[in-house]
Amino acid sequence: MDVVFDRVAGLDIGKASVTVCVRTPGEGGKREVQTRTFRTMTRSLTLMADWLQECGVELAAMESTATYWNPVFYCLEERMECWLLNAAHMKAVPGRKTDVKDAEWIAQLLEHGLVRPSFVPPPQIRRLRNMTRHRVQLQGDRTRDAARLEKLLEDASIKLSVVASNITGTSARAMLGALVAGERDAAVMAELAKSRLRRKIPDLREALTGRFDDHHALIVGQLLTRLAQTEAALADLDAAIADAMTPWAHELELLQTIPGIGLRTAQVFIAETGGDMSRFPTAAHLAAWVGVAPAIHESAGKRTPAGTRHGNKFLTSMLVEAANSAARSKHTYLAAQHARIASRRGHNRAAMAVAHSMLVAAYHMLIRDEPYHDLGPTWLDEHARNQANTRRLVTQLERLGHTVVLDPEAPPAA
Repeated sequence: MDVVFDRVAGLDIGKASVTVCVRTPGEGGKREVQTRTFRTMTRSLTLMADWLQECGVELAAMESTATYWNPVFYCLEERMECWLLNAAHMKAVPGRKTDVKDAEWIAQLLEHGLVRPSFVPPPQIRRLRNMTRHRVQLQGDRTRDAARLEKLLEDASIKLSVVASNITGTSARAMLGALVAGERDAAVMAELAKSRLRRKIPDLREALTGRFDDHHALIVGQLLTRLAQTEAALADLDAAIADAMTPWAHELELLQTIPGIGLRTAQVFIAETGGDMSRFPTAAHLAAWVGVAPAIHESAGKRTPAGTRHGNKFLTSMLVEAANSAARSKHTYLAAQHARIASRRGHNRAAMAVAHSMLVAAYHMLIRDEPYHDLGPTWLDEHARNQANTRRLVTQLERLGHTVVLDPEAPPAA
């Protein structure tokens, strides 16, 4: 088998150590192999990078192993070309399984050009990713703490959630703060209601009468403090993300023209994909990478649907959330698509299909630098009707003995 890359390194990465196999040209046309093991501390990684440069390594590849590949990749990317490999694409030959064998196998696959690199965004995008993903975690923490708060209030027979739609709102927090401070008079606490909630003061008096004791006050106080801290952290993070997103202001504006996509979804899209669609050959490649493309299992000539592919869970979840929002929009193509598919295959599959459509639209919008153009709610019905008419006419001509070759007319230039 031909050697595509002369000087390569294969790295098998663990939490505490990394095994490196270097393959370079040797005497008599043979390949020279050197294998060493380094710790994953920064100084050791620097020594590893120095050794690889001394060996003249031009290309290094490593398996995507949890997050342990990050420091190794970041250390080497400044000195040489680095590839991050998908573990599913490079399963080793069965037999003895050691770190050395794994590193040698990676190096052999690499030198013969049998593996492809995964997409690793540049440092600026990686920083954005860290912030947007941390925001998702903080939002999850806030949701969980709010759920714990409601559960504890139910235990204390405080039915505030029955009257107030948001138990973490300004009025609800004022009442809960009074409870924590020792106030037990429901009438006094009900008077703390603000705005429209004041119309429900009689119901609030009933809801705030319960069996709230000192241990409830302790836990509720802690939960309210955690909620306040999380919301303050979210506010700071939102400001930092908005500042870091300044170079992509135009792309953010374009993405928000798609029904259902708001500022946060657009920010996650840029942070996860980098905003540069030229990295993906087609919209289908992007959909497969994100994980909204259908997976297919084929065996003995039979193709079986296998759900959706594994991909970028952060962007997928945001797109599905945006698809659910688009499904509630009025007189749009995406809402019509969701309704059409949901009637046959259910809400979840419809949301995934709409998320796929939104992703494909975003890809072409960024490639062409143009805003979203809605096809309208009747486009699917008209398209299906036109296809049915075409099939009917072709069948009639074939029955008359004609051979029909369809040559669709190109759409007029905009």
